[in-house]
Amino acid sequence: MEKTNGGNLIQIKNLVATVNLNNGDTLVTVNKANMELKRGNSYAIVGKSGSGKTSLISIIGLLNHSYQGEFLYNGMSVSTLTDSQLSMLRASNIGFVFQNYSLIKHLRVWENIELPLLYSKKKMNTRQRKEAIRNLLQSVGLEGKENDYPSNLSGGEQQRVAIARALAVSPEAILCDEPTGALDYNTGKAILKLLQDTCRQKGMTVIVITHNSAIAPMADRIIHIKNGRVSGMELNPNPVPVETIEW
Repeated sequence: MEKTNGGNLIQIKNLVATVNLNNGDTLVTVNKANMELKRGNSYAIVGKSGSGKTSLISIIGLLNHSYQGEFLYNGMSVSTLTDSQLSMLRASNIGFVFQNYSLIKHLRVWENIELPLLYSKKKMNTRQRKEAIRNLLQSVGLEGKENDYPSNLSGGEQQRVAIARALAVSPEAILCDEPTGALDYNTGKAILKLLQDTCRQKGMTVIVITHNSAIAPMADRIIHIKNGRVSGMELNPNPVPVETIEW
């Protein structure tokens, strides 16, 4: 059944984003996009490489605010916020999971996970941070790995660290850009199951960007992107368990 427990977390209306090319031309990466993302729902944003998925997710994640159109977060116009306000909103409310993990190589696992806790408005003392990190490592199945460096971990383990880091401040939304792109099939499925379980258990909004349409049925809603436009949006009343997905 469709989830009805949350209102709109994010609304975008007639959103247009462009980039300037080296030859002087302008490329439209997001073209009059409209969508509503509800609290506690999972989303798959699907499109081929170059379709505008990453440009869209950078705007949704408050990483890029060079665009035209309207963007509301919790009903508030993002365009009215200062850079420092945007940074605080992003640090406290949005977690990121990237294809290349984006871990800091010279920091241990626990230090990577601690970073968002240090910059969040939810202040914790050292003991509270250690307890939070221990719980996060347990939730992603990495007990005993807290003192390892990323180079000592497998790709799947590094992505689990990235997910633990994304969950550290209990964000309202987790944005995942091709989270299985650098992983083998079985590890990729394990990561997707972790994300699906997180959405269900913690009531977070989980947004997965992917070129792989086969994994889209795991989500509550499926958004198709083509040439920078939202070419379709499907309500998926019966998301399938990740274990049953094949690609």
